[in-house]
Order: sequence, then structure tokens, then C-alpha cells
Amino acid sequence: MEPEREHEKREQESHEDENHKKGTVIISVNEQPVKLQGHTATGAEIKAAAIAQGVHIQQNFVLQEELPNGTSRVVGDNDKVHLREHLRFTAIAPDDNS
Repeated sequence: MEPEREHEKREQESHEDENHKKGTVIISVNEQPVKLQGHTATGAEIKAAAIAQGVHIQQNFVLQEELPNGTSRVVGDNDKVHLREHLRFTAIAPDDNS
């Protein structure tokens, strides 16, 4: 069974390497995975990609990056974000006061 697990692990690492070489980064928006191409994206581009990939948000939603220390920062439509794996974002309706 070990060789089989080793093969699966190598396959997964190979897949991650392929994504990295192609410039594909997987982030999350409202807890759902979103694939993006390149090293940077604007807030508007992140929301558009999320919408295209089935995340139930709208382009006018407020995008926030969830920071490791438990806080968040608002990402404007024209703000550039340096993309890296496992970035987490939430998008909420502009009239949601939570």
C-alpha cells in the first residue's frame, strides 16, 4: 500500500508544480476555491473570476482579504493584490452592516 500512497503524493505534487508553472493560483472567496492566472489581480478581477467560477456574489460586493492575525482589509476594485496560494477573501453585499 505504501508505494500506492507515494504515487498519489507524487501525482499531487506534480499537479501543484504544473499549476505553479502555468501561473495558476488557487485562492478562496467566501470559502469556495477560485483559480486565478498570474501574479497579481485587482479586486474587480478577483470578484469577476469568483463569479465566473460559481461563487454567489455580485460585482458590486465589497471584497475583503482575511489576514492571518484575524483581521481583514478591504480590497477596492482597482487595488492590486499579489496572488499566492491560500489567500482568503470574503465578499459581502454593500448594504450588509455585519
